[in-house]
Amino acid sequence: MKDFSELLERLLFSPGRNTKISLLHAYFTSRPDPERGYALAAIAGALDFPGAKPAALRAMAEARTDPELFALSYDFVGDLAETIALIWPNAHADASPELPEIISALRAAKRDAIPGLVATWLDAADSSTRIALIKLITGGLRVGASLRLAKLALAELGGVDVNEIEEVWHSLEPPYESLFAWLEHRAPRPHPDEKPVFRPVMLAHPIEAKDLAALDWSAHRAEWKWDGIRVQLVATPHGKRLYTRNADDISHAFPEIIDAMHFHAVLDGELLVIRDNIVAPFSDLQQRLNRKTVSAAMLQNFPAGIRLYDILFDSDEDLRTQNFDARRQHLEAFFEREQPQRMDLSPLIKFEVHHELGLLRDGAREAAIEGLMIKRGDSPYLSGRPKGMWWKWKREPLSVDAVLMYAQRGHGKRSSYYSDYTFGVWNEAGELVPIGKAYSGYTDTELAYLDKWIRNHTTARFGPVREVEKEIVFEVGFDAAQRSSRHKSGVALRFPRILRIRTDKPAAEADQLEAVQALIT
Repeated sequence: MKDFSELLERLLFSPGRNTKISLLHAYFTSRPDPERGYALAAIAGALDFPGAKPAALRAMAEARTDPELFALSYDFVGDLAETIALIWPNAHADASPELPEIISALRAAKRDAIPGLVATWLDAADSSTRIALIKLITGGLRVGASLRLAKLALAELGGVDVNEIEEVWHSLEPPYESLFAWLEHRAPRPHPDEKPVFRPVMLAHPIEAKDLAALDWSAHRAEWKWDGIRVQLVATPHGKRLYTRNADDISHAFPEIIDAMHFHAVLDGELLVIRDNIVAPFSDLQQRLNRKTVSAAMLQNFPAGIRLYDILFDSDEDLRTQNFDARRQHLEAFFEREQPQRMDLSPLIKFEVHHELGLLRDGAREAAIEGLMIKRGDSPYLSGRPKGMWWKWKREPLSVDAVLMYAQRGHGKRSSYYSDYTFGVWNEAGELVPIGKAYSGYTDTELAYLDKWIRNHTTARFGPVREVEKEIVFEVGFDAAQRSSRHKSGVALRFPRILRIRTDKPAAEADQLEAVQALIT
């Protein structure tokens, strides 16, 4: 466990991307199986221990210390693992078990026995090992080392292209011994065979004015960017799955889509709520997301459908090396042949000059469309975000002037700053009511200014949240406004971000709730 904790600590305090890759490469090269595989799984977020949730660990730490002292310490430190590690009594020289032993013990233990097991390990560990242990079992490493960096380190270890690792990744399970055997030339590359595994998706770059001016428009195709979530449909003789673009399996939440997959293919599309061939607002789709079970009423009131963009595999034929035009023809032929229920084709948009597309983009909001996708006709389907192949041309964001109401510490590098901001607008009674929360859009200088201001203008505390004086106005950009029962205002914003701090505007002149309600789609 000591080697793993040292890795996490060095990753946390090493800002450079290449340095992090080197640290991961050295660890994967020097540590044995299955330890390195479990470390990789921890970075990938692929480990889950139901009996070791943050609330249970916090209760355990509060029982060992004074609860009020713990609450004050947590508020100051801002990170649960670090707080527990520093406040935990009876420090000894590190004598904690090795990483594989910890994994095996946690998997074998009954849920109610896990807190006691963890307490024993914390008693036998130094503070840095405690931090690593808690982050490991709660799945919240936050050390600035993404799974992508780990895969790049693995690619260096094996002397292979990282895309080869991406291709097989989702058919592997911890502790990834077959992966390391391949990378060390002790075994052939793992093969997903006919498992219904996720395939790396191709992503687009936001288009800028200089890109618009430089494009050869005759070589590009246009289609709508629908306001749902990007999904991948995988159907093989061994199973059917519905994945998000981040490889999360959401099959259980959309059984009607799974039931409609009477084919053998891998398809790329947009998950939407569609009623009478009309796409519903994204807020309707949100009613279906993140649910463990779906009621009959939910299936009826929020019917899901797929608007297909692309085809990656038709039966066993890998179509990804073909260009977009060829894949589109194949997709149309596939659709005509299979006639899949709850699915249709996202239409290509005919245009002569790109100014015509600009006019369509400007009017996209009324049709619940995010904007346009611009794709090279000769582009193969490549994983990641290759430059110059696909572009997303989103509609201009809406904006409101809102007042900062509450602030909370961030995570990772921002755990020492109040960086998460809840903001609101004025209702008819002259009260501020919250409409959203933003985590981005400001500079480091602005973050430091806001953090200091928040500390000096706090009016109340609610656990880790501070209520502040109602003085700072943000111009908040967002993609859409939608009805929400979770907010007192009855409104929530989609993808809010801070465009600027309105130091020129008094809080009393921020927007009214009525103006925001008028933007609901």
